[in-house]
Amino acid sequence: MQCPLLYRFRVIDKLPQKPSEAATRGTLVHAVLERLFDNPATERTAGRATALIPGQWDRLLESKPELSELFAEDPQGERLSRWLSEAERLVERWFSLEDPTRLEPAERELFVETELESGLRLRGVIDRIDVTPSGDVRIVDYKTGKAPRPEYAEGALFQMKFYALVIWRLKGVVPRRLQLVYLGSGDVLTYDPVVADLERVERKLLALWEAISLATETGEWRPRPTKLCGWCDHQALCPEFGGTPPVYPLSVRPAEPAQDVPDVQGRMDPVHAEAGRPVALEGP
Repeated sequence: MQCPLLYRFRVIDKLPQKPSEAATRGTLVHAVLERLFDNPATERTAGRATALIPGQWDRLLESKPELSELFAEDPQGERLSRWLSEAERLVERWFSLEDPTRLEPAERELFVETELESGLRLRGVIDRIDVTPSGDVRIVDYKTGKAPRPEYAEGALFQMKFYALVIWRLKGVVPRRLQLVYLGSGDVLTYDPVVADLERVERKLLALWEAISLATETGEWRPRPTKLCGWCDHQALCPEFGGTPPVYPLSVRPAEPAQDVPDVQGRMDPVHAEAGRPVALEGP
């Protein structure tokens, strides 16, 4: 949705991406908040949480040695120290937004997968699921950045509605609440979905997959310039920056006469995946 050409680079060409300090810090903070709930409720303190950071950082380095490149030019460890301190501040801020001593998550870092009637498979990993005694479900996602401005909130909620759709199709239960916790700014964004919301998301995903399928077959992956281009690892291969994409690795069928193609950024009508085609979309 952000950029079709970037999707091609990541999913089809599988071009490597450099690790970033911001994304890696987010992974570290997520791991700490997940592990904190291993402790009894009375021991879920800010001090206990921040004490988990060094050990979780070591585990992350062990599983992904390439992350050591982030601080390769930091012989005195000053940048690493500042980076870890920022992770501590994000973890500490969480305690001003939620009280972990009163929470008993039903699931943490839960992998979910379901298949729609069309054959489209949806997959994702949910940070946390809370279930009340009455059975109400709350989906919670941690963000280490700042909350978006109100006009961009819908884009942020799309991920949560995606998860809600998967839970609804998988369990037959519409989550009572979707909650985004922004540790970077100290904001909490909530939304209470209804069936009509999830049906709209399902139609949008089907239209999105139709657009992906068409681009896969034709090799037409167009860049979509935005302010996010400045963060892209692949500017040297992007036509918008004078680059040339690598040779397309898949076979391409001849272009057909122009037809109405779903606009994944605008209104989307229901479409149907071809029978028998293995299809899947993954949540962010």
